[in-house]
Amino acid sequence: MDQDIELSHAIQRLNERAWGIALGLMLGGGLFLATLILVLRGGPNIGAHLGLIAVYFPGYSVSFLGSLVGFIYGFVLGYGVGRVVGLVYNRVVGFTS
Repeated sequence: MDQDIELSHAIQRLNERAWGIALGLMLGGGLFLATLILVLRGGPNIGAHLGLIAVYFPGYSVSFLGSLVGFIYGFVLGYGVGRVVGLVYNRVVGFTS
């Protein structure tokens, strides 16, 4: 019976690191792709709205180098949010670290 409870907890518990990596890749990859698509489309006014992210992410710009900088910022932010989601879920459900 004890093994069943332990197995149930192991399955229900969220892996904070996995959530962090998953959300980090999604957010960083999304910003990377959005920036590259705008750079490839070109035009006189490329990425005017997306360029405003530079207010929050210093060093970011709508360019190839900016897409790499944006990926790093997005990954770090997504990783942090994913870790917090996993941590809060595990605490609310009653699993301890």
